Amino acid sequence: MSTVAHATVPLATAQSDTSLPLDEFIAEIAARRDEFVRVSHVPRDMIAKLKRAGIYRAATPQRFGGDARAPGEFLEMIERIAKANGSAAWVASFGSANVYLAALPLDTQAQIYSSGPDQVFAGGLFPVQPAKTADKGFRVNDTWKFASGCKGADWLGVGVGTGSADGKPRTAVFRPEQVEILEQWDVVGMQGTGSHDLRVTDHFVSDAWTFVRGGEPQIDEPLYRYPSIAYAAQVLAVANLGLARAALDVVNHMSGGHKTTTGAPRLADRAYFRIELAKAEAQLRSARAFFYEATDDVWRSILAGNPVTLDQVSLLRLSATHIAHEGADIVHRAYRLGGTMAIYRSHPLQRLLRDSMVVTQHAFLGEGNYDGAGAVFVGVRPIPGYL
Repeated sequence: MSTVAHATVPLATAQSDTSLPLDEFIAEIAARRDEFVRVSHVPRDMIAKLKRAGIYRAATPQRFGGDARAPGEFLEMIERIAKANGSAAWVASFGSANVYLAALPLDTQAQIYSSGPDQVFAGGLFPVQPAKTADKGFRVNDTWKFASGCKGADWLGVGVGTGSADGKPRTAVFRPEQVEILEQWDVVGMQGTGSHDLRVTDHFVSDAWTFVRGGEPQIDEPLYRYPSIAYAAQVLAVANLGLARAALDVVNHMSGGHKTTTGAPRLADRAYFRIELAKAEAQLRSARAFFYEATDDVWRSILAGNPVTLDQVSLLRLSATHIAHEGADIVHRAYRLGGTMAIYRSHPLQRLLRDSMVVTQHAFLGEGNYDGAGAVFVGVRPIPGYL
C-alpha cells in the first residue's frame, strides 16, 4: 500500500502497549455492558483496551504509524463488537473518524500523532454554531450536541460556521481540557455511548486546527480516497448487523433450552418459529452481503487507481441505510419470537431492541436516503448532502 504524502514530517513513534486480541476484548465488553449503562459511557480503561485492539489506529495514516485499514476490515471489527454491546461498537466506530483529520495540515496532524497513532477523536458537530473571525483563526463560544465517546477522547471537535466564501462549515479541533462536557445523555437506547453535549467558552482556534469534514485530504494513501461521509454512515450502520446477529443467537438459544411458561411445546418444535427464524437469517445474510459487496467494490476501484464514481458512493449510502433498517427489523422479529419472556427488563432482547432502533434514527441513515438512491438510479439530482 502506498505511503506517499505531500510533505515531509517525522513519523510518530508507535505506542509501546502490547496488542490485545479482539476476541479477548469482546469477552470483556460483554461482561461489562451493564456497567456502561450505569455510568452512561464506555470508561477510559476500556477505551485503552480498544486502542490496544487496534481500533483507534485503524484510520490513522501509515505515515504516522497507523494501520490505515481497508474499510471492510474495520467494519467487520465493529460488527463483531456490536454482537457483544451496541454502545461499545458505536464508540469504537469513531476509530474511523481519523479519516476526517487527514484534511488538516500535515504539521497539525504530526502534532496530533506525536504521542502515537492511537488517537481518539470525538465531536459534537451539530448544530453548527457561528464563530467570530480572529487573527489567523476564530473565537469559539457555544454548545453542541451528540458528542458520542467524548469522555474517552484525546481530541474533541465542534462544528463552526466561519462565513467562508464556500459556505461550508468547519470542524474546530480542541484538546479535552478546553471543552466542558455537559452530561445530558438521558436515553433508553445506546445508553453507554456517552453522547453528551459539549460547551466551548470563548476559546481561540487557529486556521490550522480547523478542517472541512470530508474535505480534501493532505495524505496520499488509499484509505483517504474512500468517500469519507459515506464511510461515516457505514461505521454506524454496521452496528445493526452485530445487534441483529446477537438477537438471532438469543432466540435460537431460547428455542430448546427452556420450558415454556404454559407448558406448551418448546419453540424449536413450532413450525412458525422455525419459518420466521429462517426468514430472519436469510434477511440478515442478504443485507450483509449487499453491504460488504458495495464496500469491497469501492475499495478495489481505489486500489486499482480508479476514481470512485457517484453510483458507487450512492450504493455505499444505500447499503448502509439498508442494513440499519433491516437490522432493526430483524431484532424486532427476534423480539416477537421471544414471546412473553422477552418483555422483562432484564432480558437481552430488550437491550438489543432499544439499541437497534437508535441506529435507524441517525441523520445519516434516515429514510430519505432511499429517495437519494432512487434519484441516482433514474438519473435526477438527489437530495442535498446525499452524495
